[in-house]
Amino acid sequence: MINLILFGPPGSGKGTQAARLVEKYRLVHISTGDLFRYEMSNDTPLGQQAKAYMAKGELVPDEVTIGMLRNKVEKHPEANGFIFDGFPRTIPQAQALDKLLEEKGTDIHCLMALQVDDDEIVHRIKLRGATSGRPDDNDETIIRNRIAVYKNETAPVYDYYAEQSKSHSINGIGEIDEIFDRLAAIVDSVPA
Repeated sequence: MINLILFGPPGSGKGTQAARLVEKYRLVHISTGDLFRYEMSNDTPLGQQAKAYMAKGELVPDEVTIGMLRNKVEKHPEANGFIFDGFPRTIPQAQALDKLLEEKGTDIHCLMALQVDDDEIVHRIKLRGATSGRPDDNDETIIRNRIAVYKNETAPVYDYYAEQSKSHSINGIGEIDEIFDRLAAIVDSVPA
């Protein structure tokens, strides 16, 4: 079983690369955004809890998010592994994910962080903004703030897995195939 964490700032190409990793390694893609949308649209107990917190303008507690992750993992006992996208964002979340996977007799094999400079990210997101319909994809101030939040939130998680010799920094600039080859080389070099 291979369990990967794919990190990168908004616009770094995580979605594109995650889809390719899923296909090559037959992994289940777990995006926290997708989990929230699924649980809330299906009005599950966890979705109801998440809605209640969000309605008050509060962050959804980690235990609710972990519950959603647990449900997704348990729905795929046949999986070759999982690729986590957008999670964990904090050290407590990383510890909770490690505990969940340990209960399943597995662990995180590697965290891969796509490195893309800020100006390139702004450029990519503005291009995406032309078709995404998201107003925040067209506002450079908001984009740069999202980059700063990413850097502040995820740096400790990268370091957490680096202490376990599991973090890898990947150049996220270049052709899609080139970047994918860099990611695959890391995955292939990590003992499963």
